Amino acid sequence: MTRADDQGSERNEDTRETAQFDATGDWWEPDGSQRALHDINPIRLEWVEARLGGLAGKRILDVGAGGGLLAEAMARQGAQVLGIDTARQALQTAKLHALEAEITTLDYRVCTVEELAEEARRGEIEPFDAVVCMEMIEHTPRPESVVAAIATLLRDGGDACFSTINRTLRAYALAIVGAEYILGLLPRGTHQHERFVRPSELARWGRPHGLALQQVTGLGYNPFARTAWLKRDASVNYFAHLRKA
Repeated sequence: MTRADDQGSERNEDTRETAQFDATGDWWEPDGSQRALHDINPIRLEWVEARLGGLAGKRILDVGAGGGLLAEAMARQGAQVLGIDTARQALQTAKLHALEAEITTLDYRVCTVEELAEEARRGEIEPFDAVVCMEMIEHTPRPESVVAAIATLLRDGGDACFSTINRTLRAYALAIVGAEYILGLLPRGTHQHERFVRPSELARWGRPHGLALQQVTGLGYNPFARTAWLKRDASVNYFAHLRKA
């Protein structure tokens, strides 16, 4: 049985969250509402590049591309990137920024990852070398469906790179109470604690689809110094790397 989201749609999308991201008008302002993403984007790029053994020549899908910060950074490193999202206005911002930057190895589409996976099953698109899904899976009603679709879109031996938030009390205190209500780093209501994802859940959802967990690494962030780093502690923000056997 397919579980609908809170808006009554069977599409794996929370339309309230989509509307919130579409309302973001300052994706590319380093000191704007997405300043935390700007601060962590270099370490996201560095980690993905390390896990993939380089980006040049790789065909990569960015699931939940938003305003295009990571997609464009990967394209600048030589990857052929397709960014997808259900937030139409956010993708329009991403497209315009890529156009102004004259980046030709980057494209965007408004769709869910499940819709793209259905195209792959019909043989309409080629599988990808890698799929990245950063700060997105915790915003979907059915995260296990996202993992299954990503597996479908990967070639054999391909890599899936996730960034999300662990479902712990510490994550609730820091990522919601601290970041949204005290420091105002994110708009209030950006995250819901019950939708945070444990690394063990990612691994469990991936196994039936041939995805094996390779690495879990914590992400540290100091909003005052505006610096980010990798660390062992994955109790709040973390990266997870899975590979398709």
